[in-house]
Amino acid sequence: MEAIQAPSEIRKIDRRTFLKTTGLTASGLVLGLQWACSPSQPTAVFSPNVYLTINGDGSVMIVAHRQEMGTGIRTNLPLIIADELEADWKRVKLIQAVGDEKKYGNQNTDGSFSVRMFFEPMRKAGASARMMLEQAAANEWGVNVSECKAQNHEVVHTSGKRKGFGELAAAASKLTPPADDQVNLKAKADWKYIGKKTNLYDVPDIVRGTAVYGLDIVKPGMKHAVILRCPVAGGKVKSFSDGEAKKIAGVVKIFEMPASGFPAGYDVPQGGIVVVADSTWAAISARKALQVEWDYGVNATYDSDEYLNELKNKVKQKGNPRRVNGSVDQTFASAAGKLDATYVTQHLSHAPMEVPNATALFQDGKCELWAPVQSPQWIRDSVANALKLDAANITVNVTLLGGAFGRKSKPDFAVEAALIAKEMSGTPIKVTWTREDDLTHDFFHACSVQRIQVAFDQSKTVTGWSHRSAFPPIGGTTNTNEIQPSDGELGLGAIDLPFNIPNISVEAIESPARTRIGWLRSVSNIQHAFAIGSMVDEIAAYRKVDPVQNLLELLGPDRMIPLDQYIPKFENYGEPLEKFPADTSRLRKLIELVAEKSGWGKPLPKGQGMGICAHKSFLTYVACVVHVAFDENGNMSIPEAHYAVDCGQVVNQNSVIQQFEGGFIFSLSGALKGGISFKNGRSVQTNYDTYPVARYADAPGKIFVHLVESDIHPTGVGEPPVPPVAPALANAIFAATGKRYREYPIRMS
Repeated sequence: MEAIQAPSEIRKIDRRTFLKTTGLTASGLVLGLQWACSPSQPTAVFSPNVYLTINGDGSVMIVAHRQEMGTGIRTNLPLIIADELEADWKRVKLIQAVGDEKKYGNQNTDGSFSVRMFFEPMRKAGASARMMLEQAAANEWGVNVSECKAQNHEVVHTSGKRKGFGELAAAASKLTPPADDQVNLKAKADWKYIGKKTNLYDVPDIVRGTAVYGLDIVKPGMKHAVILRCPVAGGKVKSFSDGEAKKIAGVVKIFEMPASGFPAGYDVPQGGIVVVADSTWAAISARKALQVEWDYGVNATYDSDEYLNELKNKVKQKGNPRRVNGSVDQTFASAAGKLDATYVTQHLSHAPMEVPNATALFQDGKCELWAPVQSPQWIRDSVANALKLDAANITVNVTLLGGAFGRKSKPDFAVEAALIAKEMSGTPIKVTWTREDDLTHDFFHACSVQRIQVAFDQSKTVTGWSHRSAFPPIGGTTNTNEIQPSDGELGLGAIDLPFNIPNISVEAIESPARTRIGWLRSVSNIQHAFAIGSMVDEIAAYRKVDPVQNLLELLGPDRMIPLDQYIPKFENYGEPLEKFPADTSRLRKLIELVAEKSGWGKPLPKGQGMGICAHKSFLTYVACVVHVAFDENGNMSIPEAHYAVDCGQVVNQNSVIQQFEGGFIFSLSGALKGGISFKNGRSVQTNYDTYPVARYADAPGKIFVHLVESDIHPTGVGEPPVPPVAPALANAIFAATGKRYREYPIRMS
């Protein structure tokens, strides 16, 4: 097994080119494939969905139907097409798709499944076009197509004759595409781009400052809007006075937007007082001058510390069993030794650098939006519902996203812009959230309490595992009847426990939502990995066994875990278990690899330590080692961090490496700096001064990403970097100091 090692380094991070959507050239070859998880039908091969256009001048235009927020997906899916097509990447131009599932299928860029879902269809799109170009050349030359081969933007005959793609476009467009089962994909050995390192398409424009994000959108005659929302989720306006606010120069209009109440859907704005003005500054100034009396609603007394204390008491009692193997009660009754630990995680905020924003224009019964959104189709449908229009009358133009992490898949901020635009019909409206808006009105990651008990026999072999998981479910934001974590949420790191323990019980605990809860990068893998990864290290200390050896022993013999037998309708991230099995051999190999690459077991100076965690999420296997060092004043630094990653077939090494480097910093922010707490129903942290993100001084001196070469179907890399970092860090701190931290974020002072 070959590993690709990549250390982090300080680089110029070039800027990303954003191309506005343009019409496709009529005088060229246009191929569209029906994108779905099932194979395309020959009759649907020209049905427009994702488009590949080859112009007469030889330029290739590929529509990017997924959204770019730093993951590289806008580069990587077109890159797959270009490779199979044998296109010269330098001659490829990308066009960003609008939201339209009839053309593009699923466009929701969330859940680390874009490459997993579209790897094969994208290959077939490029290969089908390549075969048609080769056939067109063979027809013109009067030779057998087997004598023609596409190579670097040309078709070359065995005699040496060659024609460029542009010269063949018109002829190829008259041919019938090959049947789906007749498409000849390239051999892996012939790939030019897949599996190699390619710079992201948009980087040059990002560096130059010419890339277009949502906040960059400017329309003629545009007005700016901000909203004064109730600081408590579900609250509403009792009364308000806008006399002083209207005195602010530049104010155009002030009006009330109805409140959504609680619980409410993700696509329903919270409501409040809308201020429309000539500038953002005027709008914010007028908002400050508003006088509002609020009805704080059902969450007015929410105190997150009290709530967590309630959950700590609840996990002392049995919950709703979601996975049961063997008999945990009997095992604990006869155990020779036991461990019992409770792990607590605070709420987290997405806090992307670019705050939520959207620009909308309503006129003539139609609405057009420009926004940094992850799910343009959901945005379109939500806007259509709010405006009581047919979805065909809504157009969503997607810009680059300045970070998202799951926040910008929710439609609420775009619906706000559409509703205000309807109120100001004919005038483009830009809604901008401030950082305080963002941190006060987020769909927060759930706080949680995890209690894990472990039973041992006389030889200190683990014989029993009891895990009680308590956190407000995402569904509780929209439905008061959902008061326990769902099987889907528990399937993110809890009920899919990979260890070879004969007696296992995983239970869900009632935890009703008291604020808006949403999905954040890696979702409930965060709290589950923190608790399980920490407990595994506590087991090693109890057994007096090296943590790596302990981890491998818990994992047991290589096997496929029959999770579908343990958990009815096990979700497996939406994929069949037979195609994406729970394979412990892949995790074991990563543990061994990361231990080797990190120099695990080498003597370390006093005040230094290493910690390890291995975790599978979003079908990707990851092992992480963190090395910490404390100086004489107790200040901590991270000299090195190592990842070993098995995400199946890598499409673009650069993207995977960058996602893991960035994912480490993202996770470090939550593990050391984050934490949203609530008092009187409202977020205590309102800006980066009280909810800081990791800075250069916090970052590791080096981050190494070791990629395992694989022919297995590719899986996601956007979310899997996050879960193992915090437990590996906590374990490293224990190794260096002997002090165990069971709360997230880790507060060492």
